[in-house]
Amino acid sequence: MHFISQELENYIEQHSEKEPELLAALNKETYQKILLPRMLSGHFQGRVLSMLSKLIRPVNILEIGTYTGYSALCLCEGMQENGLLHTIDIKEELIDFQRKHFDKSPWGKQIVQHLGEALDIIPTLDLKFDLVFIDADKENYINYFELIVPKMNKGGVILSDNVLWSGKVLEPLQHNDLSTKILVEYNQLIKNDPRVETVLLPIRDGLTVSRVL
Repeated sequence: MHFISQELENYIEQHSEKEPELLAALNKETYQKILLPRMLSGHFQGRVLSMLSKLIRPVNILEIGTYTGYSALCLCEGMQENGLLHTIDIKEELIDFQRKHFDKSPWGKQIVQHLGEALDIIPTLDLKFDLVFIDADKENYINYFELIVPKMNKGGVILSDNVLWSGKVLEPLQHNDLSTKILVEYNQLIKNDPRVETVLLPIRDGLTVSRVL
């Protein structure tokens, strides 16, 4: 998922905001203890998520795909004092790991963890959201988007991660590669959907910013 040289990535990190100590510790522990640690957002993308959240100043945030909680904490940095972040994941074994780090942060009591399938949980959330981050199973990106749009406040922002999928979106589609197929369709959908305006940023593995009209 690296589209630029490691040297240039290092330069970008060095000239962006420093990774907070709590997140640096979470980053380190994820690499030490958790499978597939590259799924973690990391320093640069984390600072992008933080900056976007600070610009949006959301009250209610929804995250689909918690993993170890790094991106959730980044998104909380811009949340208003009365705000809540709802985060959904299917991996029960990560719940305590997430909560440990959430409770070390200033936002522990404002982070609500949901365990289960996001397609089942999202309809039960009787809220309007200002900011949503989609970073879960790629096969359901279109389904998540369709569930989320009616729950967005006007001017709210939907962030979609991994939309370049290591460059596979440009390659000939393999018949058994459902994730790439859905991502290609998803990128086309949010480009043309009249309910949102969208820009795709070549950050890490691709990050789309969609503003609800």
